[in-house]
Amino acid sequence: MVPYLMALTARVSRGLAELDEQRRQRHIKFLRAAQLTDGGFPGREGCSDLYYTGFALRSLAVLGELDANVARAAASYLQQHLTGQRSIIDFFSLIYGAAVLESAAAVDVFADQSPLWRQEVVRALEMLRRDDGGYAKGAEGAASSTYHTFLVLLCYELIEHSLTDPERVVDFLMSQRSDDGGFREIRVQKRGATNPTAAAVASLKILRAMEDSVREDVVEFLVEMQNEEGGLRANTRIPIADLLSTFTGYLTLLDLEAADQIDIVAARRYANSLEIPTGGYRGAAWDEGVDVEYTFYGLGCAALLGVS
Repeated sequence: MVPYLMALTARVSRGLAELDEQRRQRHIKFLRAAQLTDGGFPGREGCSDLYYTGFALRSLAVLGELDANVARAAASYLQQHLTGQRSIIDFFSLIYGAAVLESAAAVDVFADQSPLWRQEVVRALEMLRRDDGGYAKGAEGAASSTYHTFLVLLCYELIEHSLTDPERVVDFLMSQRSDDGGFREIRVQKRGATNPTAAAVASLKILRAMEDSVREDVVEFLVEMQNEEGGLRANTRIPIADLLSTFTGYLTLLDLEAADQIDIVAARRYANSLEIPTGGYRGAAWDEGVDVEYTFYGLGCAALLGVS
């Protein structure tokens, strides 16, 4: 079975095949210009970062422009971070960035690593397992997180590791359901939110544990997240839509075969309004910046919602 994220990368790439060349080139130019001399890519603070490097590589890969020079430099940056303690987000970004480089540019980041590196990754991630079956954000965290549990599942798919006691993860995810039909990020929260809901649904699909009752509740919840801007909101308390929630929410509706339940034309118009004429995307109407993460979400929206 193709790992969830690799299948998504291929899906977005197919959608972007319809992108006109001028529009495509300005995003490629923006992304290539963002790479720093150490081979990594920055967020908005100016220094290379594993998280943003992962998004930049994904974006170039879906555009079919992860060339040898960019790939070799990025691989060198990733290899500098193969040792030492990492957050789960950095673990994921490192492993997925390496997977993208191998798939799109035939560059093996782990070529010189010990054959036991996968076991070391598993050992580090299992230190985050909690009694409720989920995974916490960090070693000191007491509460399991829906999003970080999803990241662990993605990591395990990428390194081809079989999850221990998957039914306990399913139990945890189901305990995160909210009365509003969505999923919470952590248990103490009372309301569901778009992105934890997307993470929970994707996790349940990976674990082959999606139920019809969950599907119906999630669809109803996500439809309510679309506002007059056309995009989707992060939760019911936030009146403004954002590009991340629009991408993850619409992707989830697609996966649940309910994409026609929202106004697709309005969602496309909203995503297009956040595109920068010189390349890249900003995150929401209020956002004055642009970065490689939101550029991936923007490209993802263009691929899934249609490029017109």
